[in-house]
Amino acid sequence: MTFVKDVEARGMHHCETTALGVLLRHEGLDLSEPMLFGLGSGLSFVYWDAKAMPVPFLGGRVKPFELTRNLTARLGLTLVAEETTSSRRAWENVAASVDAGRPVGLQLDCYHLDYFRTKVHFGGHVVAMYGYDEHEVYLVDTGRQGGAVRTSRAGLARARAERGPMTARNRSFTITVPERPLSWQDQIIPAVRDCADAFLAAPIANLGYRGIEKAGSRVPGWLLRAAEPRRDLPQAALLMERGGPAACSAPSTGMRASAPSFRPGVKARAGVPARARTCLHPQVTVGVAAARCTACSPLNSRRSTSKSAQTSRMSSSYRAGIGPVKAPRRYFVTHTTWAWRVWTPWRSMRTSGSLRVWIPSR
Repeated sequence: MTFVKDVEARGMHHCETTALGVLLRHEGLDLSEPMLFGLGSGLSFVYWDAKAMPVPFLGGRVKPFELTRNLTARLGLTLVAEETTSSRRAWENVAASVDAGRPVGLQLDCYHLDYFRTKVHFGGHVVAMYGYDEHEVYLVDTGRQGGAVRTSRAGLARARAERGPMTARNRSFTITVPERPLSWQDQIIPAVRDCADAFLAAPIANLGYRGIEKAGSRVPGWLLRAAEPRRDLPQAALLMERGGPAACSAPSTGMRASAPSFRPGVKARAGVPARARTCLHPQVTVGVAAARCTACSPLNSRRSTSKSAQTSRMSSSYRAGIGPVKAPRRYFVTHTTWAWRVWTPWRSMRTSGSLRVWIPSR
């Protein structure tokens, strides 16, 4: 049995910042999770689609491992990442780090980890490994997964070797902090600026503000695309609403609350896909987190209904005041705690992130 000494298994909310925190604290650099996320310019938006996926994936963060690259480069840290298609070599890479007394970060597919109760494939999951024996490995995962956890070596090997969206080839990485690292306080403003620049200068239509606009036009089609909406849409909500492999962090009650609730017998509405017709209220929630109207759903409290009515009025007054907008469009952004919303004339979409964005219709 081999363990790295002086490892603090502080499970956080996000898997990549959890692993980063373990590696950096062992090197003597202790930063909070919000600071890790900010210095890594982690806030973004991605609309990820692939033929093998039942419905696309929406994310409020940069792609896997990008946050780690951003943070280490910004602070002048040494990042050593290794990838291989050989399972034997992959194990030797991580075992060598642990034998040398250093925790190691791993990117893998959480589906194969023994302690995951909800089995969903997500190849962008990140954990920190700090020990192993003949049969098991010892990891640090998010707080909701238990922080310090363990899984079988066979399961870890399958998780690391899995192929598919967002996966890496048995990726492992270590971080070394120099004797005189750059002052992280001096990097806060540049990190925020870089994050905003990347959001506004998205290279493709699936990222940044362009990705939000694309998602606003594509999400209604998910109801027609999904083979089994009652299964596929709640699963998509779990993956996106808490960032990364949300099935690993969302309680079972969240799954029940996100299940679509279709109301038969409602009069059709022009321009709305058949499966999205849940009522005739001005604001119709479509698709991912809850395919139901937020104004009349029995799952919503009186307080949430009131908020829905307020946001619906805000959306209506905005459209009435602005009218047609020529490209480039104007985006009005306000800060909110947990969610951003995208409004167009007849749909509202709620998912993860920390921005509230109003987008006018075409």
